[in-house]
Amino acid sequence: MNQEKRLMTAVRLVDAGHPLQMHEMPQPDAGAGDVLVRVKAAGICHTDAHYRAGTASAGPLPVTLGHEVAGVVEVAGAGVSRFNPGDRVCLHYLATCGDCYYCAAGNEQFCGDCQMIGKDRDGGYAEYVVMPARSVVPLPDEMPFGVGAALMCSSSTCFHALRKARLVPGESVAIFGAGGLGLSAIQLARAFGALDIYAVDINDEKLRRAQRYGAIAVNAAREDPVAEIKRMTSGKGVGVALELVGLPETMRQSVLSLGILGRAVLVGVTARPFEIHPFIEVLGKEAEIIGSSDHLLSELPPVLELARRRVLDLSDIITRTVPLDAGAINHALDELERFGAIGRTVIVP
Repeated sequence: MNQEKRLMTAVRLVDAGHPLQMHEMPQPDAGAGDVLVRVKAAGICHTDAHYRAGTASAGPLPVTLGHEVAGVVEVAGAGVSRFNPGDRVCLHYLATCGDCYYCAAGNEQFCGDCQMIGKDRDGGYAEYVVMPARSVVPLPDEMPFGVGAALMCSSSTCFHALRKARLVPGESVAIFGAGGLGLSAIQLARAFGALDIYAVDINDEKLRRAQRYGAIAVNAAREDPVAEIKRMTSGKGVGVALELVGLPETMRQSVLSLGILGRAVLVGVTARPFEIHPFIEVLGKEAEIIGSSDHLLSELPPVLELARRRVLDLSDIITRTVPLDAGAINHALDELERFGAIGRTVIVP
């Protein structure tokens, strides 16, 4: 059978608001400058649940979801010299032109030709995925594929958000959402020099896991998290707040938890607005509300190195693996939509 007729299995979003479907489709080809990767692990992200529900747009449909990908190089296209078949790799989930102003400035997420795998083009819920070689990074030999996949979104997104927050060693941090992103954020905030780290969630198991990483648990189902954070900081509030949930209520709480000159970084995805009192809650204390979009290719090597050195430990964050099966993946997405998932689920084809 020639290359054009080779088929592979993929789990695809066909219609927003409906379950993902199993498909047999042609295996993609590696063009000049591309790398074809055999997927060894693909993380299931909360954003994928938003795409499935239609609360965030993906497409044109149908499209194969999955933007947290690690695997092995199957084919290196013409002109690719950095990678060879058999190399272990991770994928930066943005395919960009590499030449525009934003790419040259290292802000490739704003490239006019940017395409995100698992959203704008086919992603990792498949046996194979193709990506420009400039968006491929080596995976250390000692690192499991599942860890490499999870680092490509949840951990890297938190790393980027903390850089946007300009966290100063010695500051306190509030992290709203203690799921997969939150547990990475706790460890990274500590690596950035944070002293007290408050983990806010409504799930006791998530909060227990956060405590194992040294966070101070705040259960928002039983107490006002803003009042509790203010109490524990002697009324000062925190220097940095990360909002990882994507709810108007938690976005507002993240801003209200800030002290003087504090910075709230919004990472969670929502289509709904939230209200804030400009003078009392922002201007009067010179607080900042910062948007954080994606992460950068340049941030992946330090994130991988932090994980290789176990400064960032994902062994307790990846809680389950599932096969490349539409039923299993839809079930995992159902749990994410209910905010009931504990840790990260990874697809192992």
